[in-house]
Amino acid sequence: MEEKILELASWIRNSKRTVLLTGAGMSTESGIPDFRSQTGLWAKYDPAYVSSTDALRDHYDLFRDFYTLRIDDVTNFIPHEGYHILTKMQSAGMITSIATQNVDGFHALSGSQDVLELHGSLRTVSCHDCGNNATHQDFTDKKTCQHCSGKLRPDIVLFGEMLPQDVWQKAMSHIEKSDLVIVIGTSLQVYPVNQLPSLTRGKTVLINREDANHTHLFDLTIHGSAREVLLKLSSVLFEESKA
Repeated sequence: MEEKILELASWIRNSKRTVLLTGAGMSTESGIPDFRSQTGLWAKYDPAYVSSTDALRDHYDLFRDFYTLRIDDVTNFIPHEGYHILTKMQSAGMITSIATQNVDGFHALSGSQDVLELHGSLRTVSCHDCGNNATHQDFTDKKTCQHCSGKLRPDIVLFGEMLPQDVWQKAMSHIEKSDLVIVIGTSLQVYPVNQLPSLTRGKTVLINREDANHTHLFDLTIHGSAREVLLKLSSVLFEESKA
């Protein structure tokens, strides 16, 4: 792993535009349950029931109970050191922007800027019917919209919905212009986000515990936890910068 981290550090130093794409592997190390592992959320809940527009419409009580649990998760856990390393790298000009599949808001919470939340965020709530803002407390207290009495929901992308187009277009534009794309903690199973790394003409790197879809298409693959790899990368980047 050490040789690969040295190579990645060299690529980062030589890149003028580095874009990150992060997934659940970042969040799980802060305690947030993942989805697709054997112990993940989908082992207990059917996404067709709890994380879809059908569930919102036809099984709202179950939908609300499930997302109450998820909101509790993001408010009870904090970003691990890896997030703060990315913020430090961005502050040092090593990262241009961060696109994420995660909905916990941990990148912004740790101080990162220009974070593109491709699947939305659990940190805000609004009315599904009229779009007016509401609070987490309104949602978890089983209230309806104070403006139209509609159903409240977290501002995330559900199965059956399109990604926010302004965020999606920015992510594509940033990656198309990048010299280096670093993918961290995602198995790249979710369309269309799994198409993003292929848009760059620069180098591509995958940091993940396990092989992901299309691993062979990456220029460099580093197997390991996001936190572990980022700690080692940080020691190389910032120790060398002191020398």
